[in-house]
Amino acid sequence: MGRSSKATPSTRSPKKPRQARDPEATKAQILNAAEEEFARHGLSGARMEAIAAGTGVTKAMIYYYFENKEQLYQAVLQRPANELLDAIKQLPLDDLSPEKALEMLVRGAIAHEAAHPYQQMILFQEASQNRGKYFEKAGWQAPFAYLLKILERGMADGTFRPVDPWLTAINIAGVCNFYFTTYDNVKHLAPDWDFRNPAMVERHTQEAIAFILAGVKRQT
Repeated sequence: MGRSSKATPSTRSPKKPRQARDPEATKAQILNAAEEEFARHGLSGARMEAIAAGTGVTKAMIYYYFENKEQLYQAVLQRPANELLDAIKQLPLDDLSPEKALEMLVRGAIAHEAAHPYQQMILFQEASQNRGKYFEKAGWQAPFAYLLKILERGMADGTFRPVDPWLTAINIAGVCNFYFTTYDNVKHLAPDWDFRNPAMVERHTQEAIAFILAGVKRQT
């Protein structure tokens, strides 16, 4: 009788243990892929199949972490707001003069923009498609509160000229953000400049700080 080809227990290859999935890492992968998809198409045009393909997980896995597309979209909007707020909380703004605090906050805001290349396109899509419906719940009010506080403190001690804090905060945000919002258009006007190069971002930061401080400081 011939020998059986069936492997005996001693010769079978050991079964590989199933690798546990890191929930936080998986959520981060999903958010990264969703961020790009929502930046390109907004909430209405984004496809969950494309997000799944971009992150290497199934649609079912995405729905396991996020109940629906709207919840995933809200999380994408909220993540950079939370990250910016966490970064601002690490800054010693209350220990600095209003001028130095404003300079530090502007520098931090521009660094945040540079680190989130899809953020402004997502916010543009949110404004055009949803009229700010989801932005309102994303928590961006908190970072703005720090800027308003610095402006009010500067006016109170005479460092800054009298300004409307809210309108001035919006103008400051525009100076910080517009550089990145218009990248795909402006790059054609100055083809020799690499606008996303760290050295160019630093030049933008320095110019933005000088421009903003010149606009708010009281003239002597």
